[in-house]
Amino acid sequence: MEPPPPQSPRDEHPHTHSHSSTSIPTTGTCCKCGGATTHAPPSQSPTSWPDLSSPPAYRPIRAPALNLPPNNTQAIILTPVPQSQEVPTITPPFHFQIPSKKITSPDDIRKFHDSPTSKNFLGFIVALSESIRGRKISDPCHESATVSNIVSIIENLSLWVDQIPPVQQSSRYGNISYRTWHERLTENAESFMLQFLPEDLKPSTIEIVPYFTDSFGNSSRIDYGTGHETNFAAWLYCLARMGIIKEEDYQAVVARVFVKYLDLMRKLQLVYCLEPAGSHGVWGLDDYHFLPFIFGSSQLIDHKYMKPKSIHNEDILDNFSSEYMYLSCIGFIKKVKKGPFAEHSPLLDDISAVPNWKKVNSGMLKMYKAEVLEKVPIMQHFLFGWLIKW
Repeated sequence: MEPPPPQSPRDEHPHTHSHSSTSIPTTGTCCKCGGATTHAPPSQSPTSWPDLSSPPAYRPIRAPALNLPPNNTQAIILTPVPQSQEVPTITPPFHFQIPSKKITSPDDIRKFHDSPTSKNFLGFIVALSESIRGRKISDPCHESATVSNIVSIIENLSLWVDQIPPVQQSSRYGNISYRTWHERLTENAESFMLQFLPEDLKPSTIEIVPYFTDSFGNSSRIDYGTGHETNFAAWLYCLARMGIIKEEDYQAVVARVFVKYLDLMRKLQLVYCLEPAGSHGVWGLDDYHFLPFIFGSSQLIDHKYMKPKSIHNEDILDNFSSEYMYLSCIGFIKKVKKGPFAEHSPLLDDISAVPNWKKVNSGMLKMYKAEVLEKVPIMQHFLFGWLIKW
């Protein structure tokens, strides 16, 4: 039996409707000829017809420049750039005291940031950043006996890591051998300070030693983060308050002392598997550090060839990491983290699109103030005494 002949489209759906005239109001449009019709349009939405795809969901042309979860990003951008300040040196009589924690709430944070102490401490960080602007780590600079002494102390601490190897244990983070290293640090901290303190300032050890011992991580939690790094900056600030570190030493403080400190902390992180303290995960700048990004971006301001996007060039990282802290940080992150850089470090990847290093540096300073110095979980451990007043 033969199949029936196929019907023409016209036979299949007869085209029957009355076209409008001037006297008849129109209520629809013919879907075949496009003419006006008095038939009401179908109640079913055209987008649900099986032969038509639904309209695409709206997507912005590109993601926001700062790929962050909802937070105070806009407030950070609108904040004025912190300015450098001269550190006021103390005069006799001295009233050194054991420093203590004061910050427990956002109200305390606001009180701290409205104080001259907070502004001067941040101004000291900015002054250190400006001292290294446009300079390589190896560039010659004034190195005082105090700076050389501090460098040798940090080198000594690094040797102890070799003498105290990590033990075999099942947990991924926090090798308990770190506690042995930290205990030795605590026992010797005061004698280290006495190596470079003048006679009239030796009583200051009760105040400055706690900052120093808290600069290398927490021995009970076996972790390290930007709060500990801030303690190291606070220890240097105390030395500046006492006149032991002077403005002409600032370049050496960054290029010699802080670089040595950074090397030691990376060694401790790798050998003893220190847990990141209060890390933001992929949304943070770095699991452990912040200051080297400030100092490192300052080094690269007005560089002829290297731009923020140069961090994606492996040859540049290999050849210049030893001279520029920012590149060193990027290289270290790529060494310890697996996968695409944009996935494990999206914030740093976004920053690489900033047009110049000056903008990167000013943004880093504003971000340090907002994300470190204004965060209760970090600053609740910060110490206040006579040198850094509450």
